[in-house]
Amino acid sequence: MAERKRTAGFKRHGGYKVPTGGVAAMRRAADELADADIRMMGDRVPRHAAPETLPQPAFQCNDPDTRLHVGDCRDILPRLPDQGQADLVFADPPFNWEVPYEGWSDGMPRDAYERFTFDWLDACVEMLSLKGSLWVNIGDDTAAEVVMHLKRRGLHMMNWCVWHFRFGQNRRSSFILSKAHALYFVRDPLRRIWNPDPILEPSDRANVYRDDRTMVKRRDKGMRVPLDVWYGPYWGRVQGNNKERRSKHHNQLPEPYLERVIRACSRPGGLVVDPFCGSGTAATVARALGRRSISIEQSKAHAKDAWERITKVGMIQKKPKKSRK
Repeated sequence: MAERKRTAGFKRHGGYKVPTGGVAAMRRAADELADADIRMMGDRVPRHAAPETLPQPAFQCNDPDTRLHVGDCRDILPRLPDQGQADLVFADPPFNWEVPYEGWSDGMPRDAYERFTFDWLDACVEMLSLKGSLWVNIGDDTAAEVVMHLKRRGLHMMNWCVWHFRFGQNRRSSFILSKAHALYFVRDPLRRIWNPDPILEPSDRANVYRDDRTMVKRRDKGMRVPLDVWYGPYWGRVQGNNKERRSKHHNQLPEPYLERVIRACSRPGGLVVDPFCGSGTAATVARALGRRSISIEQSKAHAKDAWERITKVGMIQKKPKKSRK
């Protein structure tokens, strides 16, 4: 039997009440879990000890201030003078899937990998301003641990988004992997930086289903904030024939992914931090959008290549000027 909507006494267009929903439930859970005694494998491994001194950035330029450090983010983040000042921290860490990264072991024992994860997460949390957001791009097997650790640190989860791509490694042993998790956490849901206008997109209700309800809204007629599953043109994995592709890097996120996050969760002139620079996508997009940035890369060779992209190549998938906000 189909569910019947309650329509009596509600003024919302369409005649039914919106339930409190998952976001409010996640906020309540964050408040309760901060005091819970949650134990995970990584807790039995000693914390990483950062050195006392901070080396100068390997690369730096101005207008806007853009810095790239070479080294372990667990050593560098705690020593940065910008503690508590980041609008946004975006992290795309190694997944521990035995990718042959230069100068990095991507096949740690599970407890060591979890401790590594908790250590860099803690350093990222300390970089956030009171209005700041932390985004983590992570695979299936560590998403739950990231969520639980950030909740026990007292952060609030705003969204558990999914980056969906159509090109995955072919296999017959299980369903083909075609996603990564984009976890969106904030210090304070009520004070966070949130800019929906620059990321609005055409609504399926208006464009596909011709639903008049979306056209009677007081604002954003026919438009919506994006769904929490992300896909579309230029949103796939960056392959060899893509203009964004940097040949020296094993994994590379598409520019539209970072553009959405940076536009939504930072301000022009604000600080964006990327503890795992890789090919430099976050800093490239941040610089194109007028944000300051601090990036960290383990490999000196990768850092040099990323810096060329950040400062000389720039952002490839730019929106037309007339659609920018």
